[in-house]
Amino acid sequence: MTSTSPGGVSPRTLLVRGMLAGLLAGVAAFLVAYLLGESKVDAAIAIEEAAAAGHDHGEEAPVSRALQATAGLGTGVLLYAVALGGIAALVFCFALGRIGRIGPRATAALVTGGLYVTVTLVPFLKYPANPPAVGDPDTAARRTALYLLMIALSLLLAAGALILGRRLAPRIGHWNASVVAGAGFVLVIGVSYAVLPGINEVPAGFPAALIWEFRLASLAIQTALWTTFGLTFGFLAERALVPAPAPKKAVQPMS
Repeated sequence: MTSTSPGGVSPRTLLVRGMLAGLLAGVAAFLVAYLLGESKVDAAIAIEEAAAAGHDHGEEAPVSRALQATAGLGTGVLLYAVALGGIAALVFCFALGRIGRIGPRATAALVTGGLYVTVTLVPFLKYPANPPAVGDPDTAARRTALYLLMIALSLLLAAGALILGRRLAPRIGHWNASVVAGAGFVLVIGVSYAVLPGINEVPAGFPAALIWEFRLASLAIQTALWTTFGLTFGFLAERALVPAPAPKKAVQPMS
């Protein structure tokens, strides 16, 4: 990555703006998580506690549920969003000027959309989020490894699709190259879905509706985060890269 972007702005400036946009996106994601997700978490915890009734564990949670749902949730979401914002800003610096004659705002939208698909949507469709009380604690490390592997595969395959599209474009045109590269990405992702092991650790009798609602809430949180980031960072990047028009000089009346 060069010391300056095509617009003459240093990557550090765009990185700071990306982290700021990530912070604002984190606020939006926290609000969605608190309004849509926490009630589903509470319901799942109630089911877990009811199933464990009669078993004396002799332990109390070191952090209250109220603190977890407010300060704990907010801190985690904001740190996650700021980190993603910084990474997305660096990807934007690399992509700017390399994906066609489009402006900073459109580039930010494409980068954000691509990251949303590869980092969030593709892994989610294979390994969706589960509420508390769903999942064997003994397999937590394996499930985490599979999820991270799906993210890595998605990113690598997306990069491969971009390279393929760029090489095919001079021969078959940009539109056809994009269609072929996109179809290839979907095909290989489908093969990855089939090859990687599935995970089904839902306890017997656990309400299917609650799992469905929790997963929709999780996807809504990620969608709110990436949408807010894309819109905010596109605006901030354009302000940094596109110079403001010079003010028009007032015409002096003739004496």
